[in-house]
Amino acid sequence: MMSEFTQCSPYELTQNPFSLIGKEWALLTGGTIENCNPMTVSWGGLGILWNKPVATVYVRPQRYTYGFMEENDLFTLSFFENTPEYRKVLGFCGKESGRTQNKWTACDLHPCAFDGGAAPKEASLILVCRKLYAQDLTEDCFIDKSVVAPNYAGDDFHRMYIGEIIACYRR
Repeated sequence: MMSEFTQCSPYELTQNPFSLIGKEWALLTGGTIENCNPMTVSWGGLGILWNKPVATVYVRPQRYTYGFMEENDLFTLSFFENTPEYRKVLGFCGKESGRTQNKWTACDLHPCAFDGGAAPKEASLILVCRKLYAQDLTEDCFIDKSVVAPNYAGDDFHRMYIGEIIACYRR
């Protein structure tokens, strides 16, 4: 399946990361091709840290994908063509749990192996990331406390993962 993709450098990407993640959303997949789960993310970032191209993602501990993120060194971020069909898929993968149903089957997505990680073959851009850092967000570290109540009413703070982008594939 990788033959449908061309490997490129993350430095060659021209998409706006604010639009990619915040408006179009991404599919975060934790795990390996043998055992993985996709989850929609709309919070995150792409940039440079520690002289490396990185992706930052946030996962709440109650999410099924959290366990996959904890157990594996790699994760992928997948981006799709901005169509109503894929918006519906991303909406589903953001609301439904992989504990109760197979999101791959429900959304007619097909996981493929990419450098040890898993990502849907239907994506138009895939970033394979190796975890460099993880830390739980805590209320006492918020400088602007006004963002806590609307985002963490249940005290369910995210864990932040920073991953080095070790491979980048596009159609």
